[in-house]
Amino acid sequence: MLGSLLAPFRPKSAPPEAKASRTAALVALLTTGRPTWSRHDYASLARDGFARNAIAYRAVRMIGEAAASVPLVLMDGPRELDTHPMLDLLARPNPRLTGSSFMEALISHLMVAGNAYVEAVAVEGRVRELHVLRPDRMRVVPGPDGWPEAYDYTLCGRTLRISQASVVEGGDVPAILHLTAFNPLDDHYGFPPLEAASQALDLHNSASNWNKALIDNAARPSGALVYGGTGALSDEQFERLKGELEASFQGATNAGRPLLLEGGLDWRPLSLSPKDMDFEAARNAAAREIALAVGVPPMLLGIPGDNTYANYAEANRALWRQSVVPLVKRTAESLSTWLTPAYEGALRLVPDLDQIEALASERADLWTRVGAADFLTDEEKRAAVGYG
Repeated sequence: MLGSLLAPFRPKSAPPEAKASRTAALVALLTTGRPTWSRHDYASLARDGFARNAIAYRAVRMIGEAAASVPLVLMDGPRELDTHPMLDLLARPNPRLTGSSFMEALISHLMVAGNAYVEAVAVEGRVRELHVLRPDRMRVVPGPDGWPEAYDYTLCGRTLRISQASVVEGGDVPAILHLTAFNPLDDHYGFPPLEAASQALDLHNSASNWNKALIDNAARPSGALVYGGTGALSDEQFERLKGELEASFQGATNAGRPLLLEGGLDWRPLSLSPKDMDFEAARNAAAREIALAVGVPPMLLGIPGDNTYANYAEANRALWRQSVVPLVKRTAESLSTWLTPAYEGALRLVPDLDQIEALASERADLWTRVGAADFLTDEEKRAAVGYG
């Protein structure tokens, strides 16, 4: 049954030089063409994760700002180029953004949504501008082979289809560059790092809301009014008593006001044990999960209780080595692969790690070890430290 269903998607004879994947028919059959999220959409992650959670906000900003501060070097084979149109384009992608702002927006979208999109604008056959597009407005349009042939950009009920045809003549520069975080459950869309911390985000936000409500209620747990008289309160008496309590004794502005009771009423506070009130430990545990999901050592965010790193410098170096540098290398590789066909030469963008201050101690140790190696020539020492 499955074979007959897939038969229309199989060519009768495939030439030996065909480059399409043999699984393309299956991908085309199973693709719906709509972005999918496991539990939260982009708006929820951006609002509840980035905008309303200080830990997630700072972690994403820290990764984005650090990545934007890394200079990119353009290499033509083994030779470094000081001036080139691609360098000018990345230094000023469009009139609204500088190079660092462009990179920060690109990386931040990738952290929040798991997807980042860049549009290339060409004039007279040359790429003149690069624009970062919001991920929630983009939709993949699969082609006959199951892979993207266009992207739909939707805003205010209007949709613009952007073809993946080359924007330059004589080169292969698609209009849209789509960066994704690895997603084991989707062929087209990336997995948001904040999605992995969704439960920790909910816990952290709920604990903050609870503490805020507790402060609004005079920073003490609720209590019970016990009626010691005979019979029961009438509905009118109950509603009047409830209204007087809410108006005169509830909220932070009424904290500390004496409660005058009459008619056999007695106030009995409902106390909570220290174990039940230990929200701070739960908030810190949730904050650590959020930071680790994004890739920031918790120590750098001021979260107590984490002693994994010996000191702040070690945590900062771990941030750069484990999160920022791999992300910048991958982004630079994607940008150069995307834009290189518009120019001549074997061009590639690489991050200049020698200008990262956080890694200065590593460079000093390397130079010391290489300098003490008497069995190496000066040329071999230069090659060992990356100067060619």
